[in-house]
Amino acid sequence: MIDKKKSGLFAAGVLFGTAGIRILTSKDAKKFYTQCTAAVLRGRECVMNLVAKAQENAGDIYAEAQQINEDRAAEEAEKTVEEAAETDGQEEAAAEE
Repeated sequence: MIDKKKSGLFAAGVLFGTAGIRILTSKDAKKFYTQCTAAVLRGRECVMNLVAKAQENAGDIYAEAQQINEDRAAEEAEKTVEEAAETDGQEEAAAEE
């Protein structure tokens, strides 16, 4: 036996689905989709510009950090050489006495 309530719900679902498909494929809907896609593309371009700027800044920061480390290593090497020279001078002075 066919249940009238279920049949009515099925018919309403088919009608709604058919109307929904027609609405989704209409010119107005296409225009809306086009506008949304254009907005997404503009947003993507904005995000890509921000990413490019962040990458440039990161590169600058990395280069400066490397320079700082190189300068620090050179200073430490210079101190080591000076300390070694002082130690040698003290040893020679002690040996002469």
